[in-house]
Amino acid sequence: MALRNIVKVGDDILRKKSREVTKFDARLHQLLDDMKETLYKSNGVGLAAVQVGVLRRVVVIDCGDGYLELINPEITDSEGEQEEVEGCLSVPGRNGITKRPMKVTVKAQNRDGKWCVYQGEGLKARCFCHELDHLDGILFTDNMIKEVVIECEE
Repeated sequence: MALRNIVKVGDDILRKKSREVTKFDARLHQLLDDMKETLYKSNGVGLAAVQVGVLRRVVVIDCGDGYLELINPEITDSEGEQEEVEGCLSVPGRNGITKRPMKVTVKAQNRDGKWCVYQGEGLKARCFCHELDHLDGILFTDNMIKEVVIECEE
């Protein structure tokens, strides 16, 4: 595994649409392993491949209830509504309130190409939406209702 650099806002790649994964091989597995390590080292809850400079429809997520790898993910159902604070590893220092569904169902392939269905509520639903937006070149700041300042004690 290797730590990858996280692409920051201002880099044009973040606005590009990611391509479908068609090969489920050692190269994909290495990308997933590297993304997992990068996610945990950066204390994030989600990371899209585009955020490490790879234009593939790949996302890794861990909202505290288990690690997930989503390849070629798509939202198949959503319900409810929530307005909560989001941040992004690619947009350091900015946080804002966004409107997202309260519950989301996602269909995605695993690292071996098998299709799986995942459901998320609350934070996990937001994370699914946030990371899948990255695959289409959308940043949370595009959906931000209001910017908020989060003060940290040192």
